[in-house]
Amino acid sequence: MIRDITIGQYYPAKSVLHRLDPRTKFLGTLGFLISVFLFHTFLGYAVATVFLVAMIAISKVPVKFMFKGLKAIVMILLITVVFNIILTPGEVLWRFGIIKVTKEGLVLAGRMAIRLVYLVIGSSIMTLTTTPNHLTDGLERLLRPLNKIHVPVHEIAMMMSIALRFIPILLEETDKIMKAQIARGADFENGNLIQKAKNMVPLLVPLFISAFRRANDLAMAMEARCYRGGDGRTKMKPLIYQRRDALAYAVLVLYLVLTVLIGRILL
Repeated sequence: MIRDITIGQYYPAKSVLHRLDPRTKFLGTLGFLISVFLFHTFLGYAVATVFLVAMIAISKVPVKFMFKGLKAIVMILLITVVFNIILTPGEVLWRFGIIKVTKEGLVLAGRMAIRLVYLVIGSSIMTLTTTPNHLTDGLERLLRPLNKIHVPVHEIAMMMSIALRFIPILLEETDKIMKAQIARGADFENGNLIQKAKNMVPLLVPLFISAFRRANDLAMAMEARCYRGGDGRTKMKPLIYQRRDALAYAVLVLYLVLTVLIGRILL
């Protein structure tokens, strides 16, 4: 389960999406995520599905690797679906005591499940095709206008980049610690909720110690290299828009226009 989480991981490949400017991918992902919440019909979700499948194909990231990240949200997905089915008022289709399943609940549960899956896959496409350094540079450039109101844009972008980079490292560390504790007789599966929480202590303590040690080593390494960041810092590979980025923006605008048209026609 730990290794199934793909957030923060980068998958190297030679594709058009990998070569796009990170700002283009940021805005494209944001546009797609917003569009998912605008659809309320089968046709709308069909358009979003075609767009998402096309992006996965262009990225050259294996489909199995892309969908592996969904295993980490199965429990959240099930809870969301169940709550929407039994708590949404409407036409009752089935009743068992105080529990009732409504037609409107089934429709809403289906929409929420699709939206949650598309949110995870859409975000994963961006992180899997963009290195942490490019994510930092792209986010910093997009948020640069906020510098005028004294928002620490560079520091925010750097913290997000470091957090994304540390996710796969900490997941791997968690997997190693868990295997070592199981070899020593620890049990993370059996028992009630309180017992399981107590059994997690031998896992969490060394994990936190390892995380603080890594953070301290990183801070000392950055300080030893006289890292200051912010204004005046040069970049080895400055971000420059290319022709492919213009084509990507054109495809995004076309998709968003189609989204708005479908919404207006079918409302």
